[in-house]
Amino acid sequence: MKYKRFFTYFLAIGYLLIAISLFAQNQSSDEKLLEILHSISSHDLYEYVAELSSDYYEGRLTGTEGYDLAAEWVATKFHEWGIKPGGDDSTFFQEFPIPYALVFPGCELHLHIPYKNSIIKKYYRYEDEFIPGSTSGSGEVTAEVVYVGYGVTASELNYDDYKGVDVKGKIVMMEREVPVSPDKDAELFKKWRPYSFHQYKLENAVKHGAKGMLYNYGPIGNPNNAYDASFIYSHVGDSVVADIFAGTGRKYHDVLNKIKENLRSQSFNTNKVVTIKNVTEHHPEGIGSNVIGILEGSDPELKNEVIILGGHLDHLGRCYEIMPGANDNASAVAVMLGVAEALTKLSEPPKRSIMFNCFGAEEQAVVGSQFYLDHPKFPLEKTVCLINMDGVGCGDKLTALAAKNFPALWEFFKSTNDKFIHRFIKTPYFSNLARPRLDAALFMWEDIPTISFSAYGSKSYYHTPKDDISTITPEILEDLAQLVFLAVVEMADRDSLNFR
Repeated sequence: MKYKRFFTYFLAIGYLLIAISLFAQNQSSDEKLLEILHSISSHDLYEYVAELSSDYYEGRLTGTEGYDLAAEWVATKFHEWGIKPGGDDSTFFQEFPIPYALVFPGCELHLHIPYKNSIIKKYYRYEDEFIPGSTSGSGEVTAEVVYVGYGVTASELNYDDYKGVDVKGKIVMMEREVPVSPDKDAELFKKWRPYSFHQYKLENAVKHGAKGMLYNYGPIGNPNNAYDASFIYSHVGDSVVADIFAGTGRKYHDVLNKIKENLRSQSFNTNKVVTIKNVTEHHPEGIGSNVIGILEGSDPELKNEVIILGGHLDHLGRCYEIMPGANDNASAVAVMLGVAEALTKLSEPPKRSIMFNCFGAEEQAVVGSQFYLDHPKFPLEKTVCLINMDGVGCGDKLTALAAKNFPALWEFFKSTNDKFIHRFIKTPYFSNLARPRLDAALFMWEDIPTISFSAYGSKSYYHTPKDDISTITPEILEDLAQLVFLAVVEMADRDSLNFR
């Protein structure tokens, strides 16, 4: 009995020592994690945004030298931190073809106003009132403007914006999108969806013989469109639209509402004459790339599964001024770099592999992310999720798009935010029915669970030269990077994950 009591006492002491040892290890591990967490600095992230949005990279249009320089800068960071190349031929670059166009100074837009026996020319201001089409042909066109609604010809929908008007040799003015909303009637929208693409609208205008286009789109820059050497177009805003409608006996919003309510065209000759002049240079031979780094997992089996952190590296280039793209999307690349460096400071890598994918050509019809999905570096069925970031640098609040689509995935971020970060985060459902406007949309179509972060709450400028470093909120960059870091570490070490 004496020996039994001694053995029990000895066993209890043993368990206590083991518990103390494990507590010390866990405490040490937690302290190390927090030390790494606080090494993510808003100063560093801000400097990354400042670098990528500087004039040196000329707006990072995919296919251009400026984009290639930005891609090389990111790859250098990955290499510096010991992240493995995930591109082609042991490089960080996954290349793909991407035509592009350069836009030069000398672009103009003016209205011809008859006055007595002469013509007064009203010139519109660059950026505020017009921005040249990023894929416009080079040249000049002067012609009457014909309003053609949404520019759609769809016999199966009994709808044709070109019915009853002759646009041959003329300039068409049209709306973006289509007259139905995916939120109001999803099934009806699906029928209209093919006609919402910019490429369709331009090509349909060319098919009907138009020589130019005033696209009621912003005005903002946008290289996501088709190219026709003989077709000259610019993006315009409210002031140009108001001038075209003035004196026609029609009110713009009344016309637009009639189209939406009745789904019948309201096209008409405006009897207004404008001149569009653009100076561009088309490059069909362009080559772009995704920049891919991989932190290989430490578990022999789980390392074959991958968590992707994604955000597009590209922006709009010159149109004709440099479009810096600080918020869109240097901010996301900066956050990704902050997370990447932090993960390399762990005592050992997480069990699962983590990919850092800086997509190219998001602004050019999400070509880069589609190319990746067609040529994945890990099997798509082994891709646990995509954590996408787009426009995360302006404001003090976050949106986690599609969080409601994937609640089990969102829970990792929610619990981390509740414990450590304490930012307000909206969590909308994402129907993902419209034309793809971000890389995450394509991954969702491939049944890959996805959450896409963005920031809001302060003034930002979308697709204009004003999207520069002065708009960036460093604190939101740091908080998002810390949120993603902690959530990904926890996620990557779970024995089992299935968000599908």
